Amino acid sequence: MVFTSVVGYFIALALGMEAVPALYVAVALTFSSTIIIVKLLSDKKETDMLHGRIAIGFLIVQDIVVVLVMIGLTALGPAGDVGGLGAQALAVLGKGTAFVLVLAVLMKWIITPLLRRLGRSRELLVLAAVAWAVTLSAIAHHLGFSREVGAFLAGVSIASTPYREVIGSRLVSLRDFLLLFFFIELGSHLDLGSMSGQVLPSLVLSVFVLVGNPLIVMIIMGSMGYRKRTGFLAGLTVAQISEFSLILGALGVSLGHLDASVMGVITLVGLTTISLSTYLILYSGPLYERLAPWLGIFEKTNPGRESPTAASGEEKGPPVDVIVFGLGRYGAAIVRELRQQGRHVIGVDSDPDILRRYEGETGVEVVYGDVEDPGFLASLPLDRTSWVVQTIRDPHVNQILLHGLSDSGYRGRTAVTANHEHETEKLHREGADLVLTPFHDAATDAVRRMEQ
Repeated sequence: MVFTSVVGYFIALALGMEAVPALYVAVALTFSSTIIIVKLLSDKKETDMLHGRIAIGFLIVQDIVVVLVMIGLTALGPAGDVGGLGAQALAVLGKGTAFVLVLAVLMKWIITPLLRRLGRSRELLVLAAVAWAVTLSAIAHHLGFSREVGAFLAGVSIASTPYREVIGSRLVSLRDFLLLFFFIELGSHLDLGSMSGQVLPSLVLSVFVLVGNPLIVMIIMGSMGYRKRTGFLAGLTVAQISEFSLILGALGVSLGHLDASVMGVITLVGLTTISLSTYLILYSGPLYERLAPWLGIFEKTNPGRESPTAASGEEKGPPVDVIVFGLGRYGAAIVRELRQQGRHVIGVDSDPDILRRYEGETGVEVVYGDVEDPGFLASLPLDRTSWVVQTIRDPHVNQILLHGLSDSGYRGRTAVTANHEHETEKLHREGADLVLTPFHDAATDAVRRMEQ
């Protein structure tokens, strides 16, 4: 956020903006859309992958910072109103502190017991959560803060309860529905005629957000020891500005710190980056495959945070009977059976929590990794492995693994998992020695056991 805001500030100055508008624009460029990114990652089932967890982590930090910034701007008051500024700032700080402290007490002693009593009815639970958000939003507005600050704190307080998963899952459809109204409201205030002179600065700033923000993330994550693929996928999630950026700009206009032209720039950057970054994230896999040869500069020779625990091909170790990709329920069951037979097994998964859980339960050697990362396969001891088993029922993942093993010179046998029997012939043609169909195999085994 510091790097983005500093670079964005000097870009805004170079585009002819004054210091205060340039500062607003620079801060607005640092925030990415949590609601859009979480929805895209959820649709792609990547929220539990390492890059998804990292992205959600720094998106939450951004949201917390933007709330603090909005409270600070409210304390400054309208432009030109310098009289009693110190007293006003102290008053806002005092009210904000008291608001948060009272909320902390409610979180500890009131909210959880109350939700426990309401938890007998999920509909009532969701209704109470919505009412709580509206109530805190109204209280924040009454105290002189923005309504968004109150709503955000309401979400934080609910997230501290054991009922966050139930409430969150029930609010998904409501969230998506209300998101439409956010963009309708945004479009209704968009006067394209008055923004015609803001196209060039908007394009320059949009390019910075779409290209510069991911580069900053990749440089930082590379220096921290993450692999280039993790840095690239996490970096794409910051290639847009947030709905909070637009709210921040609107707050600046209401306080007299910004004029309509600067708000027009922020709005155009938001529309451009949100639209384009959505497709960058949806097609992040193919995009990474095309750019991977040039991304090596963002990865250390030994990426410490993602180094496999398995020995590389250069460090000869004992033979490996099976490498199992995917340690979900099906993969974990296969691993347990293999371990009971005394086989040497390496388990691979992209969910750190699953790795920790199954490492403790099975004693199997576990490695963090992603099948779709071509560089990861080369780090595994494929020259000492008899079987590679892929338990994820995804045709695209199967294809990537089979091609990656072929390119790596793997000479052992391969088993992949499919949803339907009609996929078997195609997978055999692409190099699979065995195709597992869990549902069909389980049904066949069940009928056979019933006939005994």
